[in-house]
Amino acid sequence: MLDYVGLESELSQEERMVRDTAREFVDEKVKPDIADHWIDGTFPMDLVTEMGEMGFYAPNLDGYGLPNLSETAYGLLMQELEAGDSGLRSMASVQGALVMYPIHAFGSDEQKDEWLPDMGRGEKIGCFGLTEPQHGSNPSGMETRAEEADGGYVLNGSKTWITNAPIADVAIVWARDKTSDDNPVRGFLVETDRDGFSVNKITEKLSLRASITGEFGLNDVFVPEENVLPGVSGMKGPLSCLTQARYGIAWGAVGAAMDSFKVARDYATDRDQFGKPIGGFQIQQEKLAEMATQITTAQLLAHRLADLKERGDLRPEQVSMAKRNNVRMARDQSRIAREMLGGNGITADYSPMRHMANLETVYTYEGTHDIHSLILGHDLTGIPAFE
Repeated sequence: MLDYVGLESELSQEERMVRDTAREFVDEKVKPDIADHWIDGTFPMDLVTEMGEMGFYAPNLDGYGLPNLSETAYGLLMQELEAGDSGLRSMASVQGALVMYPIHAFGSDEQKDEWLPDMGRGEKIGCFGLTEPQHGSNPSGMETRAEEADGGYVLNGSKTWITNAPIADVAIVWARDKTSDDNPVRGFLVETDRDGFSVNKITEKLSLRASITGEFGLNDVFVPEENVLPGVSGMKGPLSCLTQARYGIAWGAVGAAMDSFKVARDYATDRDQFGKPIGGFQIQQEKLAEMATQITTAQLLAHRLADLKERGDLRPEQVSMAKRNNVRMARDQSRIAREMLGGNGITADYSPMRHMANLETVYTYEGTHDIHSLILGHDLTGIPAFE
């Protein structure tokens, strides 16, 4: 895999082990079948518990049987999983950064004991309910509401574009607490078998097909008081989770681009036309040079974010820059890789076009490219464009 400026020479032994273990897992267990899953619109469910056994869910958290790896090791894991497929990284990212992280950060001791060990092993699956049919880029406009009832709350509303929803055992639902004067957003652990909770799978997607996506409805769903996340109130809760997930996406997109580059380079050195490998022609070499440069720039940004995150200095706006840049880069470079493969590039035998299609979703979710531009613009000027 591409490491043009020797960033991986500085990895610790543990980080190298995580990278190599994840890469071997993807090569042996994911790549042989992932194109078929993508075409069929299915997720390789047989890998869920195996990924848990290998510590792929929230490995940068501590306690509850979790590995407490470095942020670089976590990033490398996301990179290698997305080199296999964005759907695989999305599943692990949602499980770890959007479900296990808020339980770990904001949950009660009882909630942590109940959910984190099982989720870390992949024996329980979670999903993150923030986006609503009418509120995507503006989650603070959410209409899902929670009203106090005897012993807990009653939830009503709907969420959509929810990764893992059709297979989840629990949903973290963000809703407005209508019992308080300022209607703060609060987090609720909602078991998906509760009365009034309904799920529909979203089908016929043209992107991220090897990922299970759904929408769910809440119709007078009763949630006991002990299922409320006690440690957070307001939009800080869901937004802090998104920062964790976007960090993983910034690394994951690099993995998709690295895999696209490898496939294109291998093809360019093997494919003969006009008496020599096509990699010997100037146009193809220019494409490879630009691809390697853009990937290396994104790698530098991802590694810098890991250093900042490790010492507690990482700001959400910096994550926005990395998510924005690295996903755009991967989206563009996977397309160039597809070009280099010619007609063969539109088949499922080669990964770049699958990555290219997947990255259309990654470009949009967890904050669209344009929204991250406005976040950076606000940070650079002090003037919010979205209020």
